Amino acid sequence: QVHVVESGGGSVQAGGSLRLSCVASGYTYCMGWFRQAPGQEREGVVAAYTESGITYYGDSVKGRFTISQDNAKNTLYLQMNSLKPEDTAMYYCAADPAEACHPLYISKGSTHGQGTQVTVSS
Repeated sequence: QVHVVESGGGSVQAGGSLRLSCVASGYTYCMGWFRQAPGQEREGVVAAYTESGITYYGDSVKGRFTISQDNAKNTLYLQMNSLKPEDTAMYYCAADPAEACHPLYISKGSTHGQGTQVTVSS
């Protein structure tokens, strides 16, 4: 089973940027991110097919978040710009969801890491 490890979280003021990284231990057909704030349900952020690069973003991050991939390194990057306080959450990298490669399913039946905290202050 593939394992993933996230890094790159931190604290930033509203309007700022952060970049998260995720390294997978082996081949994955789909990688992405979901997030979870305290007391909230998991929210899919982005999901991407690793070979074709086809990517789907959640509505709340479209136009602000962008992913890139380095397939040679099994690494996925999440560039987060124009951050808002409501982006504050634990961010989890996920791989190979059971149902489909889409933000709606990225957290379901997937392998995910321990998470990295993103805090955006107003």
